[in-house]
Amino acid sequence: MCFRQKLIVSGVEMRKRQAAHIEAPPQAPGQPRPNTCCLCWCGCCKCLCALLRWIDWTKDVEDGVLWSEENGSTTEKIHGCSEGGLVGQRPSLEEVLSWARSFEMMLRSLEGREVFRQFLRSEYSEDNLLFWLACEELKKETDPTAVDEKARIIYEDYVSILSPKEVSLDSRVREGINQSLAEPSNLMYEEAQLQIYTLMHRDSFPRFLNSSVYRDLLASRRRTCLDT
Repeated sequence: MCFRQKLIVSGVEMRKRQAAHIEAPPQAPGQPRPNTCCLCWCGCCKCLCALLRWIDWTKDVEDGVLWSEENGSTTEKIHGCSEGGLVGQRPSLEEVLSWARSFEMMLRSLEGREVFRQFLRSEYSEDNLLFWLACEELKKETDPTAVDEKARIIYEDYVSILSPKEVSLDSRVREGINQSLAEPSNLMYEEAQLQIYTLMHRDSFPRFLNSSVYRDLLASRRRTCLDT
C-alpha cells in the first residue's frame, strides 16, 4: 500500500471513530466534542485536509516527529537516529558512563536518546519520549501559523483522550492545555512536558540503567576499549 493510500485508510478509520462518538453523551468542558475525530476537534470534519497538512509538516521536519510507512503511525527520527539503530559513530565509553550520572546529559545526547527510546519501546512507554521531543521542537517554532498547526498535532497525538498514544497527565495540567487551545503558543505544553520529563526521570530512567539495553551497550564499549 502506497503512502497516500495509507493516509486515506487512516482517514476512513477516523471517520468510523467519529461516527461512534456522534451519539455519545456530551463531553465535559475542555474535552473534544463528540462529533470530532482525532485530528480535528473544532467540528469542521475536514479530516483529510488536516491529514495532508499534517503530513506536509512531518515530511519537512528533520529532527521531529516523522511518519513511518512501516507501522502507519508517527515515530521519532531523533537527530540522525533511525529505527534500525544509531547512525554515525557509536557512543564512547565515557559518554555511555556519563548517562548514568545525568538523565539530562543522556537526553541531550543523540545516541543516548535513541538507546533510551529502545528501552522505552520495550516497556510500551516510548510515547513519553516522543511527546517530550515534539514539545522541544514546538518551543523552537516562531511562525504563528506553524505554532498553531504543530500545537494541535501534539494535542491530537499525545493529549487527546481519543489517541492510542495519549500520555499520562494530571487533570490540572490537562485542563490548562485545553484552555490554551483557543490561542496556541509554542510554550503551551511546557508544564506537561516537565511532568513527562519527571515521570521518565524518576520512573523509567532507573530501570533503564539496570536494563540489558544499557548494560549490554556499556559492556560492549568496555570490550572495545580493552581491544584497542
